Amino acid sequence: MTDTTSLFSPLSFAGHELGNRAVLAPMTRTSAQDNGQVHHDMVDYYRDFARGQFSLLITEGLYTDEAFSQGYANQPGLANQTQQVSWRCVVDAVHQQEGRIIAQLMHAGAQTQHNRFKDEVVAPSECRASGEMLSFYGGSGLFPLAREISEQEIHEAIAGFATSARLAKEAGFDGIELHGANGYLIHQFISYRFNQRDDAWGGDALARLAFPLAVIRSVREAVGEDFPIGMRLSQGTVTEPGLQWQGGPDAARQRLAYLMESGLDFLHLTSGDVQAPAFPEAEDEADRQLSLTALAAQVREAQHANVTLIANGGTDSQEKADAVLAQADLVAVGRSALANHDWPKRLKRGTPLTSFDFAMLSPLATLANEEDWRIANDKPANCEGRC
Repeated sequence: MTDTTSLFSPLSFAGHELGNRAVLAPMTRTSAQDNGQVHHDMVDYYRDFARGQFSLLITEGLYTDEAFSQGYANQPGLANQTQQVSWRCVVDAVHQQEGRIIAQLMHAGAQTQHNRFKDEVVAPSECRASGEMLSFYGGSGLFPLAREISEQEIHEAIAGFATSARLAKEAGFDGIELHGANGYLIHQFISYRFNQRDDAWGGDALARLAFPLAVIRSVREAVGEDFPIGMRLSQGTVTEPGLQWQGGPDAARQRLAYLMESGLDFLHLTSGDVQAPAFPEAEDEADRQLSLTALAAQVREAQHANVTLIANGGTDSQEKADAVLAQADLVAVGRSALANHDWPKRLKRGTPLTSFDFAMLSPLATLANEEDWRIANDKPANCEGRC
């Protein structure tokens, strides 16, 4: 059995005591009811990860208003009281297994594939997301052309995040994560690729933080100082994984410093490979070697910031997890967790991991499709002594 000192050491996280450093990464599953309420299968799904000894779970992206935020058919929401009530059984199920669960709040912006409230799509500037919609999330063809979001709609979107955060707290969630990664609306405001505005919401690399900072302030006001708030960040998008932040490593350091000073409790850095260099073409040799996580750790040390770092991207083994934890506090596991709902438990016991198979998400990334794959391949999600 491998040494599990690092991955299985406890951590105090934003007022919670976590038994280990393993986090379930947010993964879109498009398995809610048509009205955005939790489907009963989702209760078992999230409970299973807590039972499998993930100490912290981050939900899939939840839409935040009944306007432009929904991005997928059968996406769960946290935009109204009825949706909030439906999440309580998930939260209770996770807590009964001694896990903690954070609600990820998301506005799809230009990457909208389906929205039952609006026929049009908005983004910081008029644009179209690259590539085609994702078939395993139910989309087909080119993304729609998004129009520029208005000043009033910007404030309504900010208010939607705040309302959802309040609803998350009232539902018993242990914190919220603002989805500022993977090409969704907060990321779009950060990125020159989507944001070419010349007003207070646009400008250079730092000025384009105006929207995420406004969201953070509004959310903090809604939930108070005692409720954990974090933000997920990436350079690449769903369909442009190679996209980089404008300004290179120096602008990235400034951006991360601003966010660390904004009142966030944690930052969640994600990329296809969590250890890959973020700016491989940087002029400075040392900068060329830094991953986004390493860059954030460097800024945190320089700022003496009290911000927890979560790292996500391609961590499918004990060895990779320990390497990541040399720079981050927690490691978030996605695809390998999907194949092994008891990923931490298997590593702790020295039980072999099931390899991720994309057929688990094909033709649709739904819970039903995953279950069909498991039955066909005799691969239980949670071993409980079987494997």
